[in-house]
Amino acid sequence: MQKITPCLWFDNEAEEAANLYASIFPDSKVGTITRYTEASSKAANRPVGSVMTVHFELNGQEFMGLNGGPIFPFTEAVSFMVACKDQEEIDRISAQLIDGGGSQGPCGWLKDKFGLSGKSFPKGSTSC
Repeated sequence: MQKITPCLWFDNEAEEAANLYASIFPDSKVGTITRYTEASSKAANRPVGSVMTVHFELNGQEFMGLNGGPIFPFTEAVSFMVACKDQEEIDRISAQLIDGGGSQGPCGWLKDKFGLSGKSFPKGSTSC
């Protein structure tokens, strides 16, 4: 188990995002899903039984997705940087991440449909 787990704050899409990311990257899986209880739903103003957190692994790296509402949207301050073996892998991953509502940005950057930024680059490159 890793000591530090990044938490990604979503409005309502943590489970959908975890499933998408796990389908793109090898050695990935969706793990434990917790739901809002009567008490936690009142405190967070979220529906009872809706997804609160999703634990998932991407290429062996642990993450947690939190459905916390629209209070804190993603910015470029948090991004996925993906080292790829070749241009074909860069193109495949980029296409999958922007499919369904994402957008391509300058210099190979992109935003997925959840607003999370990312960039795929050749393995061994020091360029961001």
